[in-house]
Amino acid sequence: MFIKRSFDIVLSLILISILILPIISIAFVIKIDSDGSSFFFSQRFGKNNKLFLMPKFRTMAINAPLLPTHLLKDSKKYITKIGILLRKTSLDEIPQLWSILKGDMSFVGPRPALFNQNDLITLREKFDIHLLTPGLTGWAQVNGRDEISINKKVKLENFYKKHQSITLDLKILYLTFQKVVRMKHVRL
Repeated sequence: MFIKRSFDIVLSLILISILILPIISIAFVIKIDSDGSSFFFSQRFGKNNKLFLMPKFRTMAINAPLLPTHLLKDSKKYITKIGILLRKTSLDEIPQLWSILKGDMSFVGPRPALFNQNDLITLREKFDIHLLTPGLTGWAQVNGRDEISINKKVKLENFYKKHQSITLDLKILYLTFQKVVRMKHVRL
């Protein structure tokens, strides 16, 4: 765990310093594109089901319901113009580097559940997935992201829990990079 945490701190500091100008630019464009803050903080379940505020670039209109995108009837009507691009390229996730630096998240782990995803939270507790630090990406993300069922997601997360290693984390980061570049499995 010490190696993983050290990796998270060093890599997040490097990426924040490299991406500071794009972060400022994206925040400015969001502000021009729509009303409201450039950032959105959602309540998420972290390690041991402790709630924390996870930052993202805001991609939805300020009147959007607080639901996972896949549960919205017509999510496209709530997504801002710049939000479409940010989601397709996963640039909306960049502010989570702050959560990684703070220790609320890791680069690799199960994606943090929204406060209202009770079915996912309950199933994760059954397999002790809630004992893991949530990640920016994870084994479930590189194997389908939003396009897989909650049961399959938790099975994949359980596999990760049982086989955690630096090697597996590096593989997941590599696969994530490939999928982001190809914009695969992104749901709007």
